[in-house]
Amino acid sequence: MIKTIKTFFLASLIPLFTVVCLGGYWLVSGLIAYQKQPLQLTEIQTLTVEPGTSVIKLAQQLEQQSLITDSWKVKYLVKLEPKLAHIKTGLYQMIPGDTLEALLKRLYLGQQVVFSITLIEGKTITEWQQTLSTTEHLAKNTDDFNQVLLQNGDTSGLPEGKFYPETFHYHADDNLQTILNRSYTMMQLSLAQAWEGRDPDLALSSPYELLIIASIIEKETGKPEERDWVSAVFNNRLKKGMRLQTDPTVIYGMGERYKGNITRKDLREATAFNTYKIDGLPPTPIAAPSRASLFAAANPAKVNYLYFVSRNDGSHVFSSTLKAHNNAVNEFQRKRK
Repeated sequence: MIKTIKTFFLASLIPLFTVVCLGGYWLVSGLIAYQKQPLQLTEIQTLTVEPGTSVIKLAQQLEQQSLITDSWKVKYLVKLEPKLAHIKTGLYQMIPGDTLEALLKRLYLGQQVVFSITLIEGKTITEWQQTLSTTEHLAKNTDDFNQVLLQNGDTSGLPEGKFYPETFHYHADDNLQTILNRSYTMMQLSLAQAWEGRDPDLALSSPYELLIIASIIEKETGKPEERDWVSAVFNNRLKKGMRLQTDPTVIYGMGERYKGNITRKDLREATAFNTYKIDGLPPTPIAAPSRASLFAAANPAKVNYLYFVSRNDGSHVFSSTLKAHNNAVNEFQRKRK
């Protein structure tokens, strides 16, 4: 009798077990199908995950925006895949064709939207600040450059030329000082390398003087093949005690007064940056030099040039004598031979 009851009991459990198994199978299959459904997107959108946001709350927000349906299923989806619960804060991108699975994977991996900012070589701190002022999703202050100097033990208050021009990547609401710290460190490393490998015959006494000359080279020519020749002209002039007489320093000294032309009055004006009036170097760099200009400044070409003049096509004529230089000026600047 007892055996019969046991047999009956076990036999009755089989259908129940089958139902449970089938129910579990259909639930799992349904959840898998659910997370593979595309989001209801017709264009790229951004999604901000605030601190403290749970994946359940996020799913509810997505449903309120009509991007998904049946957000309650996410509660069971997380039980199926617990890692999906560990979403990271930040700004993310949702693209047409994205599935809920793809979005949640992006969130728990922390694959935030990546922004970029380019600090262009040959530009001044003021010009960089104008660019940075319009940069979105980047926490910044008006005194970030000087703050970075202080953080690195530089109390000079002279940021010009001390930051490396490069493209930097960041996430939403990253701090500008973090980027500028990287830029500052990169410039110090490049400057140290250039100074260490400098020509023994270089007429400069410090890495900072090298930085100044490199900034002038950067402004004088954009042609890679000319950089070491321009460097040679400045180095030769310094060794002979000649003034640099370079227009970019005059322009820098004019500041906002510069409107595209330099007059004779400007060349006669006594400013700290007018190298037609002062001996030696200006007091600071006049722009951000590239790595190529740093190394050109450290290793001038072995030529005896003392002058150069623009051909008005980006290139220059280099001369060793004043007579040859004047002839080149007449030909390319005064338009007579």
